[in-house]
Parts: sequence; C-alpha cells; structure tokens
Amino acid sequence: MNSTSSALNTLFNRIPRRHSTDNVKEMYSILNDYEECLKNIEAENTWYEKNTAIYFDEIEAVRMLVKKSTDNKASKKNKDTFFDEASGALKDGIQSLIEVYADGTMTG
Repeated sequence: MNSTSSALNTLFNRIPRRHSTDNVKEMYSILNDYEECLKNIEAENTWYEKNTAIYFDEIEAVRMLVKKSTDNKASKKNKDTFFDEASGALKDGIQSLIEVYADGTMTG
C-alpha cells in the first residue's frame, strides 16, 4: 500500500458518525484533507485526472450537508439526519476512490 492509499484509509477511518460541534469541525478537516489528497491523485497522470473529477463534486455536496447540519433553524432530528447523510456520502465516496485508485498504478 502506497502513502496515498494509506492516507485515504486513514481519512475513511476518521469519519465521525454522530452529530456534534466537534464532529462538524472534524468533518470539515477531513473534507479539506480529502480534497488535497484528491488533487494529488488527479495530478499523477491523465487516467486519474479523467477518473477522479466526479469526487470533487461529491465533496461539495457533502460540505453542503454538513453546513445544513449546523443550521440554527433546523431541528435536532434534521441536523442529525443531515450529518448522517454527509457522513455516509463521504464514506461511500472515499471507499469508491480507494477502489478506483487501488495501488496507484493505473495509467489507462
């Protein structure tokens, strides 16, 4: 396993499941780290550049869900639901990228 694969696994394992102020901060931190990792993968070669673009859109969708989970007008239940959706979507996205990236040897 190379350092990028290891970083993706670490990010995956850091994703919190429960909504709290600290976990919201952690989610934003994970999203920033994930985006940097994704940029590094995208820069490796043209195959990864073509096959990782969708993940950037997913990051923005997760950010929006996390933001909704902090809306003062939302009920506690809705906040929890938004956070759970964000957490699940991020886990799914990173898991998918782990499978696409594999060991980092794809060249197309």
